[in-house]
Amino acid sequence: MAKQAKLLKTALILAIITIVYNVLEGLISVYYGMEDETLVLLGFGVDSFVEVISGIGILHLVLRMKKSAIKERNQFERQALKITGFAFYLLMLGLLVGSVINIINDAKPDTTFVGIIISSISILTMYLLMRYKLKAGKALNSDAIIADANCTKTCFYLSFILLASSLLYEFTGIGYVDIAGSLGVAWFAFKEGREAFQKSRSESLSCCCDDGCH
Repeated sequence: MAKQAKLLKTALILAIITIVYNVLEGLISVYYGMEDETLVLLGFGVDSFVEVISGIGILHLVLRMKKSAIKERNQFERQALKITGFAFYLLMLGLLVGSVINIINDAKPDTTFVGIIISSISILTMYLLMRYKLKAGKALNSDAIIADANCTKTCFYLSFILLASSLLYEFTGIGYVDIAGSLGVAWFAFKEGREAFQKSRSESLSCCCDDGCH
């Protein structure tokens, strides 16, 4: 019992760190994305804010787990998933429209240096969060926490997209690199949005999505 309480405390701390980190990452990324006119960094920042909504749902779930054993999502958590899914779809649409506008106007970022720094920090942070969430989820036999770890894995992949596009633009100066990175973020936003809606339609804590049963 003491071991489970310790594991739940770890899961709670990880959920809080995820929310706080994503808020800070989102603020910095959106600011510099607009300042430097880099669409991929802007999209990455908005994605971070959407992850905050998802993180609040997980935080709520962990708090319920601390009180008693649970087997299904409640209304609050399903609603959070619906809002998350809708926000991801809006992000995808915004990035697609932004990419088309940038192509028409032949727009290029002033610099993508900030994107290199943010993505490098994010890769390390998301890897550690993913690793410890997966460890806690397996120890608690919690499908929801394991699914959250898989969500963090998606953020991990997104960080590589941001890093690759930012590095390529700094070395080549080709504007289409930023657009390509934006479309990569848009694809992951679509994928995450679809999975969020799939989960919201079920009270079960398990969800069979593209990566298998979470």
